[in-house]
Order: sequence, then C-alpha cells, then structure tokens
Amino acid sequence: MCSSLSAWHPLSVAGYQRMVARAGEAARFPFLVHSHMLRHSCGYKLANDGQDTRAIQHYLGHRSITSTVRYTALADNRFRGFWKD
Repeated sequence: MCSSLSAWHPLSVAGYQRMVARAGEAARFPFLVHSHMLRHSCGYKLANDGQDTRAIQHYLGHRSITSTVRYTALADNRFRGFWKD
C-alpha cells in the first residue's frame, strides 16, 4: 500500500491554492495563476457555450444574478463585431 494513502488528510484551502499556483508555474504561464481563475474560467465557458444564465448562477452559487451576468457579458463581448447582421 502506498504510504501517502495511509496518511491521507483533506486538502486545505492554502494547500489547494499552492497546488493551483504551482500548476500554473509548471505550465509556464506568463502570469500568476490563482484558484479563483478556475471559477471564472468555468463561468465564462458555460456562458460562451450558451448555457442559461440562471443555470450558471445556480452552478456557481451566486446569490445575485448580476454577479453571473458578468460572465455572460464577457462571452457576448468576445464576439461583438464578429457576426455580420
């Protein structure tokens, strides 16, 4: 049996944040990667894929729809001017 499995402990918030930061460094991103970026990336991806804003709100756990609309606005702005009317 692997010794690390026998001494398993839940991952702390700080440990998770370090793990994400180190993954960003290992990937050689030219910017600091932090754990909240994963949340933003997920919200943006869902909005960009056309998911319902209320469903995204529920998924991200936002109390206010205005927090969720930011992701939708980012997705809409990305394609502004791309389509010809």
